Amino acid sequence: MACHVFITAEIGINHNGDPALAHKMIREAAEAGCDAVKFQKRTVDEVYTPEFLASERMSPWGTTQREQKEGLEFGEKEYDMIHDFCKECNIQWFASCWDVTSQKFLRKYDLKYNKIASPVLTNIPLLEVCAEEGKYTFISTGMSTWDEIDSAVEIFRKHSCPFELMHCVSIYPSVPEEANLCMIESLRERYGVPVGYSGHEIGHLSTLGAVALGAASVERHFTLDRNMYGSDQKSSIEPSEMREMVSLIRQMEKARGTGERILTEKELAVRKKMRS
Repeated sequence: MACHVFITAEIGINHNGDPALAHKMIREAAEAGCDAVKFQKRTVDEVYTPEFLASERMSPWGTTQREQKEGLEFGEKEYDMIHDFCKECNIQWFASCWDVTSQKFLRKYDLKYNKIASPVLTNIPLLEVCAEEGKYTFISTGMSTWDEIDSAVEIFRKHSCPFELMHCVSIYPSVPEEANLCMIESLRERYGVPVGYSGHEIGHLSTLGAVALGAASVERHFTLDRNMYGSDQKSSIEPSEMREMVSLIRQMEKARGTGERILTEKELAVRKKMRS
């Protein structure tokens, strides 16, 4: 098992379109000890139909779905600032793209990682464009069948693109009895690749269970305040919880060990006393 669990704070759209809020979240994630922050990128007119965008949606930005979706999106100016600020904070950043245009947009930043979000795992053109880049890619498997995961894996293997699957249950928020953590081993056995965990629960139980079962990475939705506007806020953890979770994960890394049968000096001393 890998010693270091890669921890990503999923900012997603919890910044509510405010660059200052995004910067504060980046700093909090870095200070908590996270390895990366992740955003979400959409080309609104490519992801949604005109009918959907014209439909009613009350939000801080207006009364239509278009106003809400566009209000949550960052453009080049904002991502330039995010790129620079993450360098300043010494933390990696990447984004899950929901369309081909967004994936190609991110190429200017020469990011180290890509992410396939659960909702787009069946978007074959997007997967092809992503896999062509050859970057280490985290692939979330929420709400997917084995056949759908097989197809995604085939694309990344065809392009010799390194990837990691992430066990995910797409329920927001979820409870421990919905976590199905044994899927981590099922995915690992079926595909022979590292498997991480993308969780939407409140608290740390399922996440720590995933780490104990050998999760190579953890991704959790992150917010400054669960009471803020936004569909992902209620399934996110706050800064104090993120700091606690990172600390517990680092402890669990040590607790799970290597799996080798080793008698330490401490145990040998007990053995000498108890088997004399």
